[in-house]
Amino acid sequence: MAQIGKAPCDDTLILHGARPEETGCPEAARPWVLAAAIVGSSMAFIDGTVVNVALPAIQSDLHATAFQAQWVVESYALLLAALLLVGGALGDHYGRRRVFAIGVGIFALSSVACALAANVQQLIAARAVQGIGGALLVPGSLALISAAFPEKERGKAIGTWSGFSGITGAVGPVLGGFLVDHFSWTWAFLINVPMALLVLWIVWRHVPESRGASATGGLDLWGALLATAGLGGIVYAFIEAPTQGWGSPAVLCALAIGVLGSVAFFFAEHRARTPMLPLQLLRIGNFSGANLLTLLLYAALGGGLYFFPLNLIQVQGYSATVAGAALLPFIFIMFALSGWAGQLVDRFGPRMPLVIGPSIAAVGFALFALPGVGASFWSGFLPAVVVLGLGMTVTVAPLTTTVMNSVGADLAGVASGVNNAVSRAAAVLAIAVFGALMAWAFDAAMEAHLREMGASPQLAAFLEGERSKLGGAVVPPGVDAATAAAVKRAVAESFVAGFRWVMLSSAALAVLSAVSAWLMIRSKPAGGAGSRN
Repeated sequence: MAQIGKAPCDDTLILHGARPEETGCPEAARPWVLAAAIVGSSMAFIDGTVVNVALPAIQSDLHATAFQAQWVVESYALLLAALLLVGGALGDHYGRRRVFAIGVGIFALSSVACALAANVQQLIAARAVQGIGGALLVPGSLALISAAFPEKERGKAIGTWSGFSGITGAVGPVLGGFLVDHFSWTWAFLINVPMALLVLWIVWRHVPESRGASATGGLDLWGALLATAGLGGIVYAFIEAPTQGWGSPAVLCALAIGVLGSVAFFFAEHRARTPMLPLQLLRIGNFSGANLLTLLLYAALGGGLYFFPLNLIQVQGYSATVAGAALLPFIFIMFALSGWAGQLVDRFGPRMPLVIGPSIAAVGFALFALPGVGASFWSGFLPAVVVLGLGMTVTVAPLTTTVMNSVGADLAGVASGVNNAVSRAAAVLAIAVFGALMAWAFDAAMEAHLREMGASPQLAAFLEGERSKLGGAVVPPGVDAATAAAVKRAVAESFVAGFRWVMLSSAALAVLSAVSAWLMIRSKPAGGAGSRN
């Protein structure tokens, strides 16, 4: 009998790829597996939202531009997105429990490095290492659930994972905002450490090992390298273009690397013996349709919500604590309705919720575009948060269930890695593209405001140097109170102008995701894992 720590069951069959219902004692391990998956993946969810809340303080404390602040987010998200497929494959090959635990450990140690960073360059580097840890633990969480729960119980388990991960993640931004306001942004990273210790204890004591049937194959290192180059080149081009210009040799070279790397990635996957993205999966209608929906909707979510805390803190004047709490209604809605949402696929099939959910989300994004400078949170932003929360609640659990049920249990790690990689890559690309859109709209609005003010050449030259800070632009020293107030108003209104462009673009992407579900997702409930219809 193979014992892992003090796992309460014989995991030998699981270790060799058997389905959990074929083992002697799956039920005893399932609650522990679910708990480890929830808390572990919650670290990654918390980290994304906490950093967005802490960005204004980081930008001010480390004297970073808005585009350097973007890299604080993107360095993490880029490595996470590019290596998620490798993380899923590593779990299938070397053990999902083992790789998941290693990812948790790397994530915790790099969180400490983030807290100790003395400048923005060190923080960006530590965030990149965090992304590597996240790439190992995120796909492992869902793969562990899929390996531990039979298909008839998997939808409910994933719904529970989604709801509890959300509610756990809700505590992070509020606590992180409180720490930013009352202590330092560095403490926002340290909240990951006790969570990581709890997960490692659960994994060591109670979670059995599991592997996929492809555990004897090799690893697709070329695919990982090309995915990183392709995604990284495109992201670099869009983030740096507003400051260096689209004609800059560095920007053009990065864009060329990104495009060529992306094309080469698909050729490499076609030829690889054990590709991290098996292209035959794309021929499964529900799998490819669900991932296209993921690409569009999570681009809208990641790109739009990146700018939301910046709006609240830098433009509307709210504290980091309030900004961290702003999405609590979103999280509470997902938690309260997660069990119901997890069973939608079983009751109605995947098509209906995956059309209705993104359509509701599109309305929520559009509502974000309405508030101006000085808007009340309760009447301006709360309706948008609530509607968006309803839309994502209807979408998330059915989307995940559809992805996992469209493939067999042996490809659970790969399927989870692909879907997570798509969602993360969508956010990476959207933040970069929406950042360029925001910079364009901000500059255009700022120029118009300066003309209306009749700004002096000296004032215009000073603000030209501040534009890269967007909403964090400061008033020049020595100006009178009326001019200072006019400049602050111009900066705020210029940011809101860009924010509206971003949110309306997010709404358009959400509509497109609903259309993709209508056209590509099979309407009847899934008949069994691994169906190729």
